[in-house]
Amino acid sequence: MTSVLSIRNLRFSRGHGFRLDLPSLDVRPGERVLLAGPSGCGKSTLLWLVAGLLQAEAGEILVAGDRIDAMRESDRDRVRARRIGLVFQTHQLLPAFTAEENVSLALLAADEPERLHASRARELLAALGVNRPDAPIAELSVGQQQRVAVARAVACRPALVLADEPTASLDPDHAGATMKLLEDACRNTGAALLCASHDPAMQARFERVVPVASLVTRRDAA
Repeated sequence: MTSVLSIRNLRFSRGHGFRLDLPSLDVRPGERVLLAGPSGCGKSTLLWLVAGLLQAEAGEILVAGDRIDAMRESDRDRVRARRIGLVFQTHQLLPAFTAEENVSLALLAADEPERLHASRARELLAALGVNRPDAPIAELSVGQQQRVAVARAVACRPALVLADEPTASLDPDHAGATMKLLEDACRNTGAALLCASHDPAMQARFERVVPVASLVTRRDAA
């Protein structure tokens, strides 16, 4: 089966002696993979490299067949909008915009036909239990904002969803509910899920757990 994410001989370094060397990593379509490890070990860095938000020094990163590491910034933006969904710990939604508008903006960035934006956004929000699509984000509860963030991430039916510590600030009950929401959304759209977390309790939820320490070399602290 063709990998939705394929990494070969990836290298990245920054100040304070941090160096990431990743010989290989593959994620299959629809697979759920957890990058596990303590805070500061390089999990988020790896996700940002995959998303094209950081530039690798060497190696190859292919997302749905597109070599994102070798592209110009404008082309990386296009691939990210169409092929990659992003879920952050802090959501990064636009507070003055409505739930529907936040999801519609993701569809706009991916060049989806404008006539489909409203119906697609409302369909996703309803499926994820957002019952006030016309409410500004600032008026929604944290739980409802999480649902909007998930809807935005899968709106364009991405091949790969990247989740960076999505439950770090949540208690165990809310963390479990958030992960189920994210897993179900990925399953329904056929997206693979690559998630980074320092929480050992997360490991039981994933088909494959990859300890970041086994993939990277580090000199001193990140």
